[in-house]
Amino acid sequence: MKTAKPATAPPASPVPPAVELRVPTDEDALNWHRVFNDPEVMEYHGGSPAELSVYEELTARQRRHHAELGFCLYTLLDPADGAVIGFTGAQPWPRDWGPAGEIEIGWRLGRAYWGRGYATAAAEAALAAVRAAGVRHVVAVVDTRNERSIAVTRRLGMRPAETVIPPGENRTACCHRLEL
Repeated sequence: MKTAKPATAPPASPVPPAVELRVPTDEDALNWHRVFNDPEVMEYHGGSPAELSVYEELTARQRRHHAELGFCLYTLLDPADGAVIGFTGAQPWPRDWGPAGEIEIGWRLGRAYWGRGYATAAAEAALAAVRAAGVRHVVAVVDTRNERSIAVTRRLGMRPAETVIPPGENRTACCHRLEL
């Protein structure tokens, strides 16, 4: 007598992690400085950790963006304990080279949180705020060596568009685009 094999369910898609985003507070400058004070985290963002004053200015600018535009680079919190694990969100491209005048989506997480799906889940949540504000498309400028961030752009449905060479730097980036 032949025994039928039990039916197997198709593999489930991974469930994205829960994420919590908030408009950055004054305290988040110190939180971001602490979480990003790691050469691995900063490898594709200038190579070395930034001074606290950089994050003080950045968090203040993000509060202004949120008040004026309805979106910003949000502080990303660990849903388990409320710890700051990084940022994700969108802002007007802040430089005079590259996709000047466009809205950039970006993410940066502390090393302990890499590979868990937080960047993609948080970016998708941030895109909802960008869409609600009436933005029709976004860009992400990613160092061509940063395979993890390139994978996030793919999961978001972004497409590589043009090559960008940051002035005075010995690296190449790709501008990825997404129509909303």
